[in-house]
Parts: sequence; C-alpha cells; structure tokens
Amino acid sequence: MTDPLHERTRRYFFRDCGLGVGKIALASMLADSGSKLFGAPAASALTESPIAPKPGHFDGKAKRVIYLFMAGAPSQLELFDNKPKLAELAGSPLPPSVIDGQRYAFIQPDAAVLGPCFSFNKHGQSGAEISEVLPHLSKVVDDIAIVRSMTTDKFNHAPAQLFVNTGNGIPGRPAMGSWLSYGLGSEANDLPSFVVLKSGGNLSGGASMWSSGFLPSTHQGVPFRESGDAILHTSNPGGLDMQSQRDSIDLIKNLNQQHASSAGDPEITTRINAYEMAYRMQSRAPELMDFSSESQATLDLYGAKPGDKKAAFANNVLLARRLAERGCRFIQVYHSGWDHHSQVKNGVTNQARMTDQACAALIMDLKQRGMLEDTLVVWGGEFGRTPMVEASAALGRSQGRDHHPQAFTMWMAGGGIKPGIQYGKTDELGFNVVENPVHVHDLQATILHCLGLDHNRLTYRMNGLNFKLTGVEHHKPVLDLLT
Repeated sequence: MTDPLHERTRRYFFRDCGLGVGKIALASMLADSGSKLFGAPAASALTESPIAPKPGHFDGKAKRVIYLFMAGAPSQLELFDNKPKLAELAGSPLPPSVIDGQRYAFIQPDAAVLGPCFSFNKHGQSGAEISEVLPHLSKVVDDIAIVRSMTTDKFNHAPAQLFVNTGNGIPGRPAMGSWLSYGLGSEANDLPSFVVLKSGGNLSGGASMWSSGFLPSTHQGVPFRESGDAILHTSNPGGLDMQSQRDSIDLIKNLNQQHASSAGDPEITTRINAYEMAYRMQSRAPELMDFSSESQATLDLYGAKPGDKKAAFANNVLLARRLAERGCRFIQVYHSGWDHHSQVKNGVTNQARMTDQACAALIMDLKQRGMLEDTLVVWGGEFGRTPMVEASAALGRSQGRDHHPQAFTMWMAGGGIKPGIQYGKTDELGFNVVENPVHVHDLQATILHCLGLDHNRLTYRMNGLNFKLTGVEHHKPVLDLLT
C-alpha cells in the first residue's frame, strides 16, 4: 500500500496546513525582529550582553562604587564621634530619660557608661576630629565627608548587614550592587559588573548580601578568592587548550540559543552570557590579580603584600582600584572583625591597624589618577556601639560595647560627594541623633543619585508589585552631601 504522505506535494502542504507561505514568512519576520508577543526573546536579545552599559535617569557624577564595608559595626565613639561627656560619666548609668524603652542585644539599658578609649585631634582645613588610631585617614579628611548621624532599624548583625546591603533585613532581596548592575550595566565586558572581595573572617549576613534576589542572576555579585584562581572554574582542565574551550562554548551557546528562542526563559540568556564572560575572564583574571605592574611605591602606599594573608584587606583595596579602572560597576570590599563586645580598645586598635592605611591610600591613589571625581567610595558598618559598657563574667566579656542602632558614623568620598564636610550630629552622650538624621535608605538613595539613578524609579516588577532598593517608606537622597 502506498503511503499517502508520499503522494502529497509541497503545493498541497502549503494549501492544507492552515498557514500558507505568507504566514510562514510573517512568522519568520517576527522571529527575526524579536517579537515579544509570544514571549520568546529576539535573536539580538540572545547575543546582547545583559550587563551592557545603559543610561541612567540623569547624568550622575559617579560611574562606579567601591564600598568598604566594615562588618561587625565599628565603634563610632572610638573613631569619629568624640564625646568628652562620656569621660565625665564613666562608671555611672545614663539618665533614665535617655535609656527609657530601649532594647539591646547583650546588656541592660542601665549599664554603666564607658568613656572614650582614645584621644581625638582636629585635622586638615576642615578641622574634622579624628581618633588617634586613624593617623592615615587624618591626612585625607579634606577629601571625605563624615556622616555622624546615621541610623538604622536593625539591632542584630545579620539583619542589619542585610539591611545596609539589600535594603531589607531578610534574605532574598537584590543587593545594591545587583541593582546598579541591573540599572546601569557595566563598562567591563571581560569582568563581572559586581565583584565581592572579603577579608577578616565570616560575615553574619552571608552570601545573601551579594545575591541578585529576584533580579536576573546575571546581576549576582561574584566573590573573588584570596588565593589560587580568583574565580572558581576559570582555569581549563589539563589537556584542554583555549581553542577546544572556545569550540565547546560555541556548541553550548548554539544549543542554549535554540532552547531560549522557544522557551523564552531569561535565565537561559543569563547562562549564555555567563559562559561567554567566564571565557573572557580566563585571560583577564590572571592579569587582574598580577600586581607586578604596580610600582613599589603604590604597594607601599596601600601596605599591600601579594600572597600575604596578613595584608588581605590592603591587597583587596588595591584590587578594588584595579577593578574600578577596568570598568566594574560595583566593588564590595567586606572586612570582618569589628564586633567588639569585649575589650573594645584592643579590638579597635587592631582593626584600625589593618584597615586605616589602605582606606586612606585608596583616596590618595584615586585622586592622583584622576579617578576620585567619578568613583564613589563608601566606608562604614551596619550600626554603631553603645555609650554604655558591656561586661559579663559568664561570657568572659569586659570593657566592650553593645549594638547601637540609634546612631553611628560612616564616611563617603568622590563621585559627587562634597569633600571636607562633617554632616549630622549626635547628643553629648553619642546616644541619639539630634541633627540631620540619615537613615540607611537615605544613604542608599544618595548612592544611587550619585550614579544618576532615581531610587523611586529604579524598580523591578514581581508578583504584581514594583520593588525597589529603598523600600516603601518615604526616603530621599541627602542633597546636602552632594556637590
């Protein structure tokens, strides 16, 4: 018996299939033009990088951010906020009118006052008061803006660190670096737009602090390692040369593109670009991590010693400058170890010794390279420390300070920030903000503003809601900090 399909001609097929040549041609045209009516991405969408540079809402002064995050909450009372009154009250409890209704993690509100552990001196033309444990930062006070009136809603480390980094105290929200990658893309096509560098130990907020959350995962922060390959899996296995690697990636790319054109899943596009980025980083990352091109004077300026774990923070800060030069949008430098529930004097001394030189060096180095004007540098932790002492024989603690969300200090420089100013004020006990409070969401709105983004317009729609970094409350950029 003859198969009836063999008797069908192409003419009959086009007549009977219900489409016709015209409709097939139209479908082809729509596919080529990337019609989104059917949910499938355009051919151009499959090849265009999701982190390609994009314009902001307006012209921003900054092009990139280096965020020096001091995890654990540095004591503002030992570093930036000089309170002689605490020395007078040392050993006595604060007045009930000040501490009424307060909650703390490890002490009672009526704990005795702990006086400042260090002396302060005025520096520069701005006359900023800086602790004696920050001799290097004291040399650049006229280039930074010190904000002494920071305040937050969270009083434990993990939620507070998440709050500063993602705008929310629970995991699952996009990090600030992810928002900037999503909103502006990157000027580097061979490095991630959002890079994470770590030193000093574990972070209470964990990897959720550099998560892309509900944003496409291409905007995820990429941690660089201190030793070995900077990024895992960028080295080829033994016996695989670059041409074989290129051939493999091209094959995978073609398969992914075919699947993406039918499935319309943006994560497939993310995967395609992740493979391409990884291939480019195979040649770029080794050069990035090689400090041999840096002068000895530059290494000495930062206190950087390649391969020396004791200089991990200094090495990371120098690496952050190198990443900024190469177009990365957001470089997050985490340094843990500032949680001084006991022996705050020794703890702050040790941490300042590890971090002060490199932080000041970054400002000087960016400035002499002409990069400070369009690089925003931010320094600070998740909250402050109490004026009252923490002491517990059961926990082996003495002469420490507890968590204090009501008031803390941060500083910013470059990228549209007014240099040489001190903004905000706390009361004579360093307990509450009494002038120009700056909420964490205000800080985030200010950072976005410096890069040309309106925090109210930088949104992502999910589950019927428009989400943004700065939450639903009314917050705004601190215009007094801007040039």
